[in-house]
Amino acid sequence: MTSSCRRLPHPVLLGTSAVLVVLAAAGCSSTDPSASVTVPTPSSEAAAYCRALHKELPRSVAGLERSDPAPRSDLTAGWGDGAIVLRCGVTRPAKMDDAQSKAAEADGVNWLLEQREGDGPRFTTTLRKAYVEVTLSEAYAHDATPLAAFAPAVKKTVPSSL
Repeated sequence: MTSSCRRLPHPVLLGTSAVLVVLAAAGCSSTDPSASVTVPTPSSEAAAYCRALHKELPRSVAGLERSDPAPRSDLTAGWGDGAIVLRCGVTRPAKMDDAQSKAAEADGVNWLLEQREGDGPRFTTTLRKAYVEVTLSEAYAHDATPLAAFAPAVKKTVPSSL
């Protein structure tokens, strides 16, 4: 497992879930393929679209092989040991209400762009019946081309909300 963390000043004994919270708060980043990702809790309608999407997702994206995060779910997928992570059925980002928001279009799928401090970008589909979120590592800070790999599957399985 590759991690970058700041050390705590004094040794502390904590339970497993507490350790994960402390590591996240301390600013750790992990490229471990079994790294945990929060699984969304969408409506049953959105979950059905997400299950269909999961079956259509590509085996590789931007030359990275699929390596799904833990816990395994039809609502999450990953490539390149966490370099690219997809979550389906996320809540609508508040940024979508901001007229100054940035967006990207990839092969007929529109995405809201959110820059994350000290991390790569996060993209969320717009105008779809389920929100699909893709986070990219810093390696893709100025490269949204991986989104094109998701366009065929999104168009096929997650209907437009227009």
